[in-house]
Amino acid sequence: MSDSEDMTEFASIVERIERGEVPIRNIERELICPICKELFTHPLILPCQHSICHKCVRELLMLNHEDSFDGGSECSLPGSPRSRVPSPSMERLDKLVRSATVRRSFGSRGSISSQGWRRGSVTPRVTTIPCPGCQHDIDLGERGISMLFRNFTLESIVERYRQAARAAVAIMCNICKPLQQQEATKSCMDCKASYCNECFKLHHPWGTPKAQHEYVGPTTNFKPKVLMCPEHEMEKVNMYCEVCRRPVCHLCKLGGSHANHKVTSMTSAYKILKEKLSKSIHYLISKEDRVRAQITDLELLISQTEENGQLAERQASEHFERLFETLQERKSEMLSSIEQSQNRRMDQLKAQVEEYQGMLENSGLVGYAQEVLKETDQSCFVQTAKQLHIRIQKATESLRTFHPSADPCFDEFVLDTSREETLLKEICFGGVLDPPLIDLSNSKVYNEASICWRLSDDHLPTDHQVLEYCRLGDPSQPPSLEDSEDNRVWRATGSVYGSSAVVCDLDPNSLYSFRVRSCRNSMFSPFSPEVTFHTPPAPAFGFLFSDQCGFSTERLILNKRRDTVENVAGMAFLLAADRVQTGSYVALDYIIGDTGITQGRHYWAFKVEPSSYMVKVGVASDSKLLEWFHNPRDTSSPRYDHDSGHDSGSEDTCYELSQPFTLLTLGMGKVFIPKASSSSSAFAASATAHADYGNRVLPMPQRLGVCLDYDTCRVYFYDADTMRCLYERQVDCSGTMYPAFGFMGSGKVQLEDFITAKRLTL
Repeated sequence: MSDSEDMTEFASIVERIERGEVPIRNIERELICPICKELFTHPLILPCQHSICHKCVRELLMLNHEDSFDGGSECSLPGSPRSRVPSPSMERLDKLVRSATVRRSFGSRGSISSQGWRRGSVTPRVTTIPCPGCQHDIDLGERGISMLFRNFTLESIVERYRQAARAAVAIMCNICKPLQQQEATKSCMDCKASYCNECFKLHHPWGTPKAQHEYVGPTTNFKPKVLMCPEHEMEKVNMYCEVCRRPVCHLCKLGGSHANHKVTSMTSAYKILKEKLSKSIHYLISKEDRVRAQITDLELLISQTEENGQLAERQASEHFERLFETLQERKSEMLSSIEQSQNRRMDQLKAQVEEYQGMLENSGLVGYAQEVLKETDQSCFVQTAKQLHIRIQKATESLRTFHPSADPCFDEFVLDTSREETLLKEICFGGVLDPPLIDLSNSKVYNEASICWRLSDDHLPTDHQVLEYCRLGDPSQPPSLEDSEDNRVWRATGSVYGSSAVVCDLDPNSLYSFRVRSCRNSMFSPFSPEVTFHTPPAPAFGFLFSDQCGFSTERLILNKRRDTVENVAGMAFLLAADRVQTGSYVALDYIIGDTGITQGRHYWAFKVEPSSYMVKVGVASDSKLLEWFHNPRDTSSPRYDHDSGHDSGSEDTCYELSQPFTLLTLGMGKVFIPKASSSSSAFAASATAHADYGNRVLPMPQRLGVCLDYDTCRVYFYDADTMRCLYERQVDCSGTMYPAFGFMGSGKVQLEDFITAKRLTL
């Protein structure tokens, strides 16, 4: 097809659409409200561009906040002058709204709460509803439903559909008496009411202003002549916001919520959107043959899916029937063996009982022997007594060494089916999924856990993953019975469509175990190996690096996100060092966090570049920061470093009291535990017994954590991977405390993403 023919066809399609000649049949599913599953009634357009019936939006709000409903402005409610609909329920709502508006105007008994809501107002506190189309939460704001536009175009299409389907009920006159109500012949768009011929003439007499009203055929869709702005009720919408994708008025652009948004004229937006829609429709119509072919393919796939599903069910049933038959056969054989052994043992024991009963007086063997003793003929007695004596001796020996003739225990018939039960539980279809593996390097645990995993390399697609976790208890306490594997209570996060999940509200200073498995076609893979994490002793503290207090622009390089700082020993550092004749170094370059701590327990974690020469990490007090940065220090004196080798306790104490920082030294892949002092903790005091170099120097962890307990005035330093406390000490918390870092030479510190996430989203 040539370009001219293609353009001609496109133009004809556009003309047919504009004239309404495109058939309206077979579009019912596009006209169904996703909430009530009925044809739209006064639909409202949500910010996500999906439409819902007005009554359905109110019901959603009521579900989210019982006994409350939206009572915003009248501009978009059906009771407003521009969109009145003769609905009793909406009239009641309009009365409530009007009464609430009057109360607000005259300042009646309602009072303003701390959130800015009036106690006497009918406006609900909750104005967030879930969109059934995209599953996103929609915040309607304080004005609620009044911020939404009526979708009049959709209303018109619904009404045309009703007429085309001949499903519309006859529209009755709104003026006639109920018992004499006539069918309406006209509807006035200004009065927003329907009339029969007589009532229309009566209420629109010639020579009056009402005679100039616009009237149409009977309808319930009183579409306004001009669409008004929801925020500025007296203003017409004449622009289109490209950011929010909704019509706005000039006041919205001048000083309203769309002041900084890109807008275009309504005429331009109309032409652009209409052209895009027309081209899209043209493309779909031109590809009608392909669509029909794909529909045929899909219908064939549906048929094949049904047949193959039934075949798979029959095959699975056959496999299980064979398993049942095998189990039944083995069950019969083993029960028969038990029964035979039981009968044999019972016969042996019963025979032994009869033998022992013969030993009783006047019965059995004893009775017979007593009768033999009565024999007076010696030859006859000797002939009988010899054999009888042998039997009596055997009975006597049996009595002395009593042994049951059979064992009543059936231990050899006890079954251990644990392995078979495990195999049966893991029975699955061909192409079984391998379990995912939790990625320890990317998983981080604070008071929330961000768990990441890698899927198996078998290339089998998965529908979703399920992450489960359980609390193992406090690591400082001995294990309890509840911590045993059989008594663990696993909690699931639900279906996860990705390779990571976040678990919230974890207890501090606790051990948690995590595991994950994949699901495909309703069949689950085995669980991944369990991974245990230790939560920090306090909630995560969020902050970024500050580029204000004491920040050296000459040597410290701060990235744009302010979550990574690097110290570069440049030319200025070398020139300063060249002028110093004594001392071990020139000075430290300090940087602190942009958020302070005034109460509670807080924890933060970070990474120190292993190749860093020297980095000090800890906390700083604002009460001494200004004095520190404004008073010059004798940076060339070796006594400037309290750990420089001078062992004068009085000098160290004076130094600790004067400096605003409480820091731990790291560098060259090592952690240096400070010497014990009068203000050090018991942990540090115990280090004095091992004051040699080897016991005070530890390997640098991959991640370091700091916990400040403001209320008890203590600071703790942790290996953030194992949560092992490396060092703790007393700290002066008289003012606001800040995370602090010091650099000498080359060094780099990067804050954890979880620590900076909240600050970066502000």
